[in-house]
Amino acid sequence: MKLVSTASLLTAALLCASAASPLMAQEATVTIPPNIRKIQPPEPWEKIPVPPLPAFHPQQPKRIELKNGLVILLEPDHELPFINGAINIRGGSRDLPANKAGLIDLYGQAWRTSGTAKQSGDALDDLLASKAASVETDGDIDSTSVSWSCFTKDEKQVFGIAVDLLEHPTFSEAKLRLAQQQEIAGIVRRNDSAQGVAGREAAKLVYGKNSPYARQPEIATVMGITLADLNAWHTKTIVPNNMIVSVVGDFDPVAMEKSLRQALGGLPRGPAWPKPSGEFAGPKPGVYAVNKSDVDQSSIWILGLGTTRRNPDYYALAVMNDIFSGGFGSRLFQDVRTKQGLAYAVFGNYGASFDHPGIFYTIAMTKSATTVKTTEAMLKEIHELKTKPFTASELASAKDQLLNSFIFHFDSKDKVLAEATQLEFYGYPADYLTRYRAGIEAVTLADLKRVADKYIEPSKLAILVVGNEAHYGTPLPALNLGPVHPLDITIPMPAAMRRQMSGQGGSS
Repeated sequence: MKLVSTASLLTAALLCASAASPLMAQEATVTIPPNIRKIQPPEPWEKIPVPPLPAFHPQQPKRIELKNGLVILLEPDHELPFINGAINIRGGSRDLPANKAGLIDLYGQAWRTSGTAKQSGDALDDLLASKAASVETDGDIDSTSVSWSCFTKDEKQVFGIAVDLLEHPTFSEAKLRLAQQQEIAGIVRRNDSAQGVAGREAAKLVYGKNSPYARQPEIATVMGITLADLNAWHTKTIVPNNMIVSVVGDFDPVAMEKSLRQALGGLPRGPAWPKPSGEFAGPKPGVYAVNKSDVDQSSIWILGLGTTRRNPDYYALAVMNDIFSGGFGSRLFQDVRTKQGLAYAVFGNYGASFDHPGIFYTIAMTKSATTVKTTEAMLKEIHELKTKPFTASELASAKDQLLNSFIFHFDSKDKVLAEATQLEFYGYPADYLTRYRAGIEAVTLADLKRVADKYIEPSKLAILVVGNEAHYGTPLPALNLGPVHPLDITIPMPAAMRRQMSGQGGSS
């Protein structure tokens, strides 16, 4: 038997009344509830009670600090017979002069592939492959690292390889040359991707083209790196009081601590790694363009300077950011994509890094013909952060999203250890993550208005467009934001390489 809804019965009754008497129809129309669905009983899922979030107390790893300053973080996890570990070392690409750009990438590659005084990198490959284990080295903007992964039964041998790499590396000329070739191949192709170009140029606009946070390796700087450079960097950075050892997996904490003390406790303490410094003025306002004629879409980035996680306003900014660009229900997505259909991807973030300001960015990808219209829509949403009042429902939804997703940072022992290592590395208090929940819950509508007024300044933003100018339809000057500044993304070629390429072209 088919059920007839209350709304259907009311509609039928009103139609009958209308046919019988215009007056009756008019009178009946006045009595229609404003939302006719409200008189229906709630759906079953609407009756499910939503309990408050339980107390947040993730089990912190055991922290041990040796006499030489080395910090150890241990997180036992006996679910599977595996052990994963890492030695994170302060110091990265931002700590090098411009003429050494690319050194950290080469160091991270050649360190592992070169091997040690006991075993070559190729021999290590064979040994580790036979045990389904790995030992890797890497480099980043503010750190380098040695990491290992293995079965519990092989931990002693694999960890020994990691320590041997840390203490007795033998950098190989052949492996350095191979790393240089791979790095140069990446540089030559770096303009292939429009998104890659946009991300690189965005960092230059926000931090400055000479900033260590925006610096990029060039062929000349990569070719100029020597074995002496790699050895000098290693000697300078392998200092225990600048290192954090983190281990998670199937191990006995007492035995693991003893093993780490024996292996690393004898390293001599050295000078503390200097904390980063520098001024961050943010981008010079204006419109900047990269003409990429081989694409049929535009990548639009609206850019400003973000903040750090030490900022007391970090929590309010996080909530504001979620309302603005936090997902499918955000203002940005709902207007630019859902309502206007201008972009197949649109998102943003008020970036907050640990020890330097992040980037405030709003990004959209759109077809070439709608470049200007999409940019205007994005700017409108940014302006409305200051002019369109935040609502209680927006605030509640943003808090729910942030707090309910926060737990997924800690749904495994590996993630708990990773978060704790990050806080230790940047010098944050161990209870910082516990404070996060309280900080988010405390944000009010007044806080949202205050931070929007304080931190959102549309006149200080830079607009970067990477796309095919010939297909824009409406040119970028139509934005009425001043002259458009073209950006040169030409890859500098050393003279010898230019001559070689010219000779090859001539002979072919």
